[in-house]
Amino acid sequence: MLQHILALTLKEFLAVLRDRRSRFILIGPPIIQLMVFGYAATFDLNDIPFALYNEDSCSAARELAGHLQGSPHFQLIAEIGRDAEIAPLIDSREALLVLHFGPRFSTDLARGQTAQLQLIVDGRNSNTAMLALNYIRTIVIDFNRQWAAAHGGAGPPVHLQPRALFNPNLLSRWFIVTGIVGLLTLVVTLVVTALSVAREREAGTLDQLLVTPLRPVEILIGKALPGIVIGLIEGSLVILIAVLWFDIPLRGSLGALYLGLFLFLLSAVGIGLMISSLAVTQQQGLLGAFLFLVPAVILSGFATPIANMPPLVQALTHLNPMRYFLIILRGVFLQGDTCDQLLQQYWPMALIGITSLALAGWLFRHRMY
Repeated sequence: MLQHILALTLKEFLAVLRDRRSRFILIGPPIIQLMVFGYAATFDLNDIPFALYNEDSCSAARELAGHLQGSPHFQLIAEIGRDAEIAPLIDSREALLVLHFGPRFSTDLARGQTAQLQLIVDGRNSNTAMLALNYIRTIVIDFNRQWAAAHGGAGPPVHLQPRALFNPNLLSRWFIVTGIVGLLTLVVTLVVTALSVAREREAGTLDQLLVTPLRPVEILIGKALPGIVIGLIEGSLVILIAVLWFDIPLRGSLGALYLGLFLFLLSAVGIGLMISSLAVTQQQGLLGAFLFLVPAVILSGFATPIANMPPLVQALTHLNPMRYFLIILRGVFLQGDTCDQLLQQYWPMALIGITSLALAGWLFRHRMY
């Protein structure tokens, strides 16, 4: 059995790599897209969940906090009372930022001194963090103007001290390029597998495969292995470029990253084989791949935060393996996550991969002729 599968796997590799144009498509466009997106892609912000950490019980702190709560751009999700509560809120993405008033905030203002206001912001999505910071600055400037007019102060009464976690310099490239690793890996793997069975049907060689000693499950394994190997190579290449060319820090476990990559490829290959089993021609397979790719990218959190989507759409994102892989990528690259911290992202991808491969096998057997 193993010898037959290896022979079919070798045949698939030769079919993909024998044409010079096919080899270029596997390597050239992903690198070009990586460069273009890495320098050009930007994002917008729709909503800002924040937590309030107020150690000052006087009116000035409550007044400035009220300005923030009254803004249409912000939504208060929690009021906390100690430093240890800050990190869990940002790590879990419940809050994008935490506004911290020190115990002397109102006292310093009353004495005509500059009061310090600390802003702790999630820097994983640097564009979102910078937009949130600009909104806060606008509110603080308005508060300074009103306070100076009412109390006759000179200079800015409140000084904002921003601190970005995970991405101290708020470089948007750190967020964008890590997402492109998942995007390009999905594109290449899905296209390769979505065309595999359809290519056999269109070329008239499927019947030849069916009369060989290979069983349907062995044929599918032989079709899946090249997609996984090519995806691993493609993903490794893009990760290498992200680290060496774009200087993205890889803070977490490499084993955690590659476990996530393998499970993601398992899901992508299963979905690609499902599409290929349904397609009669390569054109149909290619169209099916892109019909899946567009919503997969939109619903992954790559372009817009999932939290800003309608509840029904947020529920649909749980069926998208790219959603989980992007969390793994950014967790390993920017947060330094390990396997234990990413278990909640691994098992959904494994479940999607097993289910899609089982459905692909069922479709292949029922559409064999």
